[in-house]
Amino acid sequence: MRHRLLLAFCIFPFFVPLVSCEKKGPAERTGEKLDKAVEEVKDAVDPKGPAEKAGEKVDKALGK
Repeated sequence: MRHRLLLAFCIFPFFVPLVSCEKKGPAERTGEKLDKAVEEVKDAVDPKGPAEKAGEKVDKALGK
């Protein structure tokens, strides 16, 4: 009995990431939209230079 319980506790952390949800929920999508809106306001107040724009393009191309 103890061995099974110990085994379950040892294996459990490895299965949690496998069963996690791949889809984004409504709160996560709303948060991303809010982040984007804040970033756009910051850009309007303090425009980005060429290096920052190039870095964003690289990040976008890499999917970050």
